[in-house]
Amino acid sequence: MIGRTRIKVCGLRTPGDVEAAVQAGADAVGFVFAPSSPRCIEPDAAADLACLLPPFIQAVGLFVDRSAEDVVAMAEDACLDFVQLHGREDQRTVEAVRERWPVIRAIRFSPEAIARWGPETGIDLLLVDGSDGGAGQRFDWRALAAQRDSIRAPLMIAGGLTAENVGEAIRTVRPFAVDVSSSVERERGVKDPALIRAFCRAVACADHSAPAD
Repeated sequence: MIGRTRIKVCGLRTPGDVEAAVQAGADAVGFVFAPSSPRCIEPDAAADLACLLPPFIQAVGLFVDRSAEDVVAMAEDACLDFVQLHGREDQRTVEAVRERWPVIRAIRFSPEAIARWGPETGIDLLLVDGSDGGAGQRFDWRALAAQRDSIRAPLMIAGGLTAENVGEAIRTVRPFAVDVSSSVERERGVKDPALIRAFCRAVACADHSAPAD
């Protein structure tokens, strides 16, 4: 058995979403601040939802190509614990945001992207996705596993993860955390509590069945 894989459920918009994620065993919930997303929420609404979280469940805000000043201001308004930068933000933006908030740097998987961001110590987590975010697109987990030792920050993976395949992803990559959004929706942007529960159960089962390192 390996250490417990943390779970982030992203794209929450209602009190019912938050309750379902917390009751299922999520460690973090994600609020999307990208206007193009069907899961987008305003910072004041996210703050209301963050106030519903019990102790030790963390609120993460997802931003795409915003200035550091905008990210810091919105993160404060939304009562976030972490900022997730999911666009083409440069190193200067990442550093400026991290002066105020812990940063999850999200990248689309490629060997080149891992070579660039894997050795980086100026981030708090590295999130590797199969797309630019929210598309539910799987990537080559074995290719990521081959570069696993070069990654310095705790590793989170996303993209096409479902209750049916997340166990394989965990056994292959051994991530610190997994991130799910589209596969726990009954329609685009609308979360399904039963699917959230099934996903969290699958992660727990994978942890308990994985061989020791």
